[in-house]
Amino acid sequence: MMYDFAYHRARTLDDARAAFRDADDAAYVSGGHSLLPTMKNRLAAPDRLVHLTAIPELRGIARDGDRLVIGAAETHAGVAASPVVQEAIPALAALAGSIGDPQVRHRGTMGGSVANNDPAADYPSAVLGLGATIHTSEREIDADDFFAGMFTTALDEGEIVTRIAFPVPDSAGYAKMRNPASRYALAASFVARFGGDVRVAITGAGSDGVFRWHEAEEALAARFEPGALDGLAVDPDGMMSDMHASAAFRAHLCAVGTARAVANPGRLTLLA
Repeated sequence: MMYDFAYHRARTLDDARAAFRDADDAAYVSGGHSLLPTMKNRLAAPDRLVHLTAIPELRGIARDGDRLVIGAAETHAGVAASPVVQEAIPALAALAGSIGDPQVRHRGTMGGSVANNDPAADYPSAVLGLGATIHTSEREIDADDFFAGMFTTALDEGEIVTRIAFPVPDSAGYAKMRNPASRYALAASFVARFGGDVRVAITGAGSDGVFRWHEAEEALAARFEPGALDGLAVDPDGMMSDMHASAAFRAHLCAVGTARAVANPGRLTLLA
Protein backbone atom coordinates (compact mmCIF):
# COMPACT_ATOMS: atom_id res chain seq x y z
CA MET A 1 0.00 0.00 0.00
CA MET A 2 1.34 3.42 -0.98
CA TYR A 3 1.12 6.71 0.81
CA ASP A 4 -1.45 9.26 -0.37
CA PHE A 5 -0.23 11.56 -3.12
CA ALA A 6 -1.57 14.02 -5.67
CA TYR A 7 -1.33 13.30 -9.40
CA HIS A 8 -0.75 15.97 -12.03
CA ARG A 9 -0.69 15.20 -15.76
CA ALA A 10 1.45 17.98 -17.19
CA ARG A 11 0.67 19.36 -20.65
CA THR A 12 3.72 21.60 -21.14
CA LEU A 13 7.22 21.82 -19.72
CA ASP A 14 6.31 25.02 -17.89
CA ASP A 15 3.26 23.29 -16.41
CA ALA A 16 5.42 20.36 -15.25
CA ARG A 17 8.05 22.55 -13.66
CA ALA A 18 5.44 24.69 -11.90
CA ALA A 19 3.66 21.61 -10.50
CA PHE A 20 6.99 20.22 -9.28
CA ARG A 21 8.07 23.51 -7.73
CA ASP A 22 4.77 24.10 -5.93
CA ALA A 23 4.77 20.74 -4.11
CA ASP A 24 6.64 19.98 -0.92
CA ASP A 25 8.16 16.76 -2.25
CA ALA A 26 7.29 16.09 -5.89
CA ALA A 27 8.61 13.46 -8.29
CA TYR A 28 8.44 13.23 -12.07
CA VAL A 29 7.04 10.03 -13.55
CA SER A 30 6.83 8.69 -17.09
CA GLY A 31 6.61 4.89 -17.36
CA GLY A 32 6.79 4.50 -13.59
CA HIS A 33 8.56 1.15 -13.59
CA SER A 34 11.10 2.23 -11.00
CA LEU A 35 9.28 4.90 -9.01
CA LEU A 36 5.98 3.10 -8.37
CA PRO A 37 7.52 -0.11 -6.94
CA THR A 38 9.70 2.09 -4.73
CA MET A 39 6.59 3.84 -3.45
CA LYS A 40 4.76 0.56 -2.94
CA ASN A 41 7.63 -0.62 -0.76
CA ARG A 42 7.46 2.68 1.14
CA LEU A 43 11.00 3.57 0.23
CA ALA A 44 9.81 6.87 -1.24
CA ALA A 45 6.77 9.00 -0.47
CA PRO A 46 6.46 12.00 -2.81
CA ASP A 47 3.37 14.10 -2.15
CA ARG A 48 2.82 14.80 -5.86
CA LEU A 49 3.56 12.84 -9.03
CA VAL A 50 4.02 14.97 -12.14
CA HIS A 51 3.36 12.85 -15.22
CA LEU A 52 5.43 13.86 -18.27
CA THR A 53 4.39 11.69 -21.21
CA ALA A 54 1.63 14.00 -22.49
CA ILE A 55 4.06 16.87 -23.12
CA PRO A 56 4.51 17.34 -26.91
CA GLU A 57 8.05 18.70 -26.54
CA LEU A 58 9.15 15.34 -25.16
CA ARG A 59 8.00 13.39 -28.21
CA GLY A 60 9.48 12.75 -31.64
CA ILE A 61 12.19 10.78 -33.41
CA ALA A 62 14.11 12.48 -36.23
CA ARG A 63 17.40 12.38 -38.12
CA ASP A 64 19.12 15.78 -37.98
CA GLY A 65 22.20 15.62 -40.17
CA ASP A 66 24.72 13.35 -38.48
CA ARG A 67 22.59 13.04 -35.33
CA LEU A 68 19.59 10.98 -34.31
CA VAL A 69 17.35 12.94 -31.93
CA ILE A 70 14.86 11.06 -29.75
CA GLY A 71 12.33 12.66 -27.42
CA ALA A 72 12.56 11.61 -23.78
CA ALA A 73 8.94 10.40 -23.66
CA GLU A 74 9.35 8.00 -26.57
CA THR A 75 8.70 4.44 -25.43
CA HIS A 76 11.10 1.55 -25.82
CA ALA A 77 8.66 -0.04 -28.27
CA GLY A 78 8.51 3.16 -30.30
CA VAL A 79 12.29 3.38 -30.50
CA ALA A 80 12.60 -0.29 -31.46
CA ALA A 81 9.98 -0.01 -34.23
CA SER A 82 11.10 3.35 -35.65
CA PRO A 83 12.37 3.11 -39.26
CA VAL A 84 14.46 6.23 -38.58
CA VAL A 85 16.27 4.55 -35.68
CA GLN A 86 16.58 1.26 -37.55
CA GLU A 87 18.29 3.01 -40.46
CA ALA A 88 20.50 5.40 -38.51
CA ILE A 89 21.60 3.22 -35.55
CA PRO A 90 20.16 -0.29 -35.89
CA ALA A 91 21.94 -1.46 -32.74
CA LEU A 92 20.02 1.14 -30.73
CA ALA A 93 16.71 -0.13 -32.14
CA ALA A 94 17.73 -3.69 -31.28
CA LEU A 95 18.72 -2.65 -27.76
CA ALA A 96 15.32 -1.01 -27.19
CA GLY A 97 13.58 -4.15 -28.39
CA SER A 98 15.43 -6.24 -25.81
CA ILE A 99 14.19 -4.29 -22.79
CA GLY A 100 11.81 -6.11 -20.44
CA ASP A 101 8.64 -7.56 -21.94
CA PRO A 102 5.98 -6.06 -24.26
CA GLN A 103 4.15 -4.39 -21.36
CA VAL A 104 7.35 -2.72 -20.17
CA ARG A 105 8.38 -1.70 -23.68
CA HIS A 106 5.03 -0.03 -24.38
CA ARG A 107 5.04 2.03 -21.17
CA GLY A 108 8.68 2.64 -20.29
CA THR A 109 10.45 5.64 -21.83
CA MET A 110 13.98 6.41 -22.87
CA GLY A 111 14.14 9.60 -20.79
CA GLY A 112 12.85 7.87 -17.68
CA SER A 113 15.41 5.09 -17.96
CA VAL A 114 18.32 7.46 -18.55
CA ALA A 115 17.29 9.81 -15.74
CA ASN A 116 16.89 6.89 -13.31
CA ASN A 117 20.28 5.40 -14.25
CA ASP A 118 19.64 1.92 -12.93
CA PRO A 119 23.00 0.09 -12.94
CA ALA A 120 21.49 -2.76 -14.97
CA ALA A 121 19.52 -0.64 -17.48
CA ASP A 122 20.25 -0.89 -21.21
CA TYR A 123 19.95 2.70 -22.47
CA PRO A 124 22.82 4.17 -20.40
CA SER A 125 25.27 1.99 -22.32
CA ALA A 126 24.01 3.33 -25.66
CA VAL A 127 24.00 6.93 -24.43
CA LEU A 128 27.57 6.62 -23.11
CA GLY A 129 28.80 4.35 -25.89
CA LEU A 130 27.61 6.71 -28.60
CA GLY A 131 28.75 9.84 -26.78
CA ALA A 132 25.24 11.30 -26.86
CA THR A 133 24.15 14.72 -25.64
CA ILE A 134 21.34 14.84 -23.07
CA HIS A 135 19.12 17.89 -23.55
CA THR A 136 17.18 19.03 -20.50
CA SER A 137 14.76 21.76 -19.54
CA GLU A 138 17.80 23.79 -18.44
CA ARG A 139 20.87 22.85 -20.49
CA GLU A 140 22.82 20.29 -22.53
CA ILE A 141 24.96 17.63 -20.84
CA ASP A 142 27.56 15.41 -22.50
CA ALA A 143 27.13 11.70 -21.78
CA ASP A 144 30.60 11.54 -20.20
CA ASP A 145 29.46 14.11 -17.64
CA PHE A 146 25.92 12.81 -17.08
CA PHE A 147 26.22 9.45 -15.29
CA ALA A 148 27.53 9.99 -11.77
CA GLY A 149 27.19 6.59 -10.08
CA MET A 150 24.47 4.10 -9.24
CA PHE A 151 21.03 5.75 -9.59
CA THR A 152 22.81 9.12 -9.76
CA THR A 153 23.11 11.63 -12.60
CA ALA A 154 24.12 15.24 -13.16
CA LEU A 155 20.46 16.33 -13.16
CA ASP A 156 19.56 19.04 -10.66
CA GLU A 157 16.35 18.88 -8.63
CA GLY A 158 13.38 19.61 -10.88
CA GLU A 159 15.41 19.32 -14.10
CA ILE A 160 13.71 17.34 -16.90
CA VAL A 161 15.36 15.31 -19.66
CA THR A 162 13.67 16.52 -22.87
CA ARG A 163 15.52 14.68 -25.65
CA ILE A 164 18.72 12.83 -26.39
CA ALA A 165 20.87 13.48 -29.46
CA PHE A 166 22.96 10.50 -30.63
CA PRO A 167 25.83 10.93 -33.09
CA VAL A 168 25.33 8.43 -35.92
CA PRO A 169 28.33 6.05 -35.89
CA ASP A 170 29.98 4.21 -38.73
CA SER A 171 28.96 1.03 -36.94
CA ALA A 172 27.67 -0.07 -33.56
CA GLY A 173 26.79 -3.33 -31.85
CA TYR A 174 25.24 -4.42 -28.57
CA ALA A 175 25.79 -7.70 -26.72
CA LYS A 176 23.92 -8.62 -23.55
CA MET A 177 23.60 -11.36 -20.99
CA ARG A 178 20.15 -10.81 -19.50
CA ASN A 179 18.42 -11.95 -16.37
CA PRO A 180 15.86 -14.51 -17.65
CA ALA A 181 13.10 -13.07 -15.46
CA SER A 182 13.55 -9.30 -15.54
CA ARG A 183 15.51 -9.01 -18.81
CA TYR A 184 17.81 -6.54 -17.06
CA ALA A 185 21.44 -6.83 -18.08
CA LEU A 186 23.71 -9.01 -15.95
CA ALA A 187 26.41 -7.50 -18.15
CA ALA A 188 26.19 -5.85 -21.55
CA SER A 189 28.51 -3.99 -23.90
CA PHE A 190 27.71 -1.28 -26.44
CA VAL A 191 30.49 -0.66 -28.96
CA ALA A 192 30.43 2.28 -31.40
CA ARG A 193 33.00 3.17 -34.05
CA PHE A 194 33.44 6.67 -35.46
CA GLY A 195 36.21 6.57 -38.03
CA GLY A 196 39.34 5.75 -36.04
CA ASP A 197 37.70 6.40 -32.68
CA VAL A 198 35.93 3.68 -30.71
CA ARG A 199 33.77 3.91 -27.59
CA VAL A 200 32.89 0.92 -25.39
CA ALA A 201 30.30 1.26 -22.63
CA ILE A 202 29.49 -1.49 -20.13
CA THR A 203 26.22 -1.73 -18.21
CA GLY A 204 24.83 -4.25 -15.73
CA ALA A 205 28.23 -5.14 -14.31
CA GLY A 206 29.93 -2.17 -12.65
CA SER A 207 29.41 -1.52 -8.95
CA ASP A 208 29.10 2.20 -9.77
CA GLY A 209 26.83 1.68 -12.78
CA VAL A 210 27.58 2.23 -16.46
CA PHE A 211 31.21 2.88 -17.38
CA ARG A 212 33.55 3.14 -20.36
CA TRP A 213 36.13 0.41 -20.85
CA HIS A 214 39.05 2.54 -22.01
CA GLU A 215 41.55 -0.30 -22.50
CA ALA A 216 39.18 -1.98 -24.96
CA GLU A 217 38.62 1.32 -26.76
CA GLU A 218 42.35 1.78 -27.29
CA ALA A 219 42.82 -1.77 -28.53
CA LEU A 220 39.88 -1.56 -30.94
CA ALA A 221 40.95 1.86 -32.25
CA ALA A 222 44.23 0.26 -33.30
CA ARG A 223 42.57 -2.85 -34.79
CA PHE A 224 38.79 -3.08 -34.97
CA GLU A 225 38.22 -6.81 -34.70
CA PRO A 226 37.39 -9.19 -31.85
CA GLY A 227 40.95 -10.51 -31.72
CA ALA A 228 42.21 -7.09 -30.66
CA LEU A 229 40.66 -7.78 -27.25
CA ASP A 230 42.64 -10.99 -26.63
CA GLY A 231 44.31 -10.79 -23.24
CA LEU A 232 42.28 -7.82 -22.02
CA ALA A 233 40.17 -8.20 -18.87
CA VAL A 234 38.01 -6.02 -16.67
CA ASP A 235 39.03 -5.92 -13.00
CA PRO A 236 36.51 -8.00 -11.00
CA ASP A 237 37.07 -5.75 -7.97
CA GLY A 238 34.94 -3.10 -9.66
CA MET A 239 32.10 -5.45 -10.55
CA MET A 240 28.81 -6.14 -8.79
CA SER A 241 28.29 -9.52 -7.16
CA ASP A 242 24.85 -10.87 -6.24
CA MET A 243 22.64 -13.94 -6.38
CA HIS A 244 22.45 -13.66 -10.18
CA ALA A 245 26.14 -13.47 -11.06
CA SER A 246 29.49 -13.16 -9.30
CA ALA A 247 31.90 -10.28 -9.86
CA ALA A 248 34.31 -12.61 -11.67
CA PHE A 249 31.59 -13.87 -14.01
CA ARG A 250 30.44 -10.33 -14.79
CA ALA A 251 34.02 -9.34 -15.57
CA HIS A 252 34.26 -12.30 -17.94
CA LEU A 253 30.98 -11.31 -19.61
CA CYS A 254 32.31 -7.79 -20.24
CA ALA A 255 35.11 -9.18 -22.38
CA VAL A 256 32.96 -11.74 -24.16
CA GLY A 257 30.17 -9.23 -24.79
CA THR A 258 32.50 -6.58 -26.18
CA ALA A 259 34.03 -9.07 -28.61
CA ARG A 260 30.57 -10.21 -29.73
CA ALA A 261 29.40 -6.62 -30.20
CA VAL A 262 32.40 -5.96 -32.45
CA ALA A 263 31.79 -9.13 -34.43
CA ASN A 264 28.07 -8.44 -34.94
CA PRO A 265 27.58 -4.75 -35.78
CA GLY A 266 24.09 -3.38 -36.29
CA ARG A 267 22.34 -5.93 -34.15
CA LEU A 268 21.71 -7.33 -30.67
CA THR A 269 23.72 -10.38 -29.61
CA LEU A 270 22.36 -12.33 -26.65
CA LEU A 271 24.98 -14.15 -24.63
CA ALA A 272 23.88 -17.69 -23.74
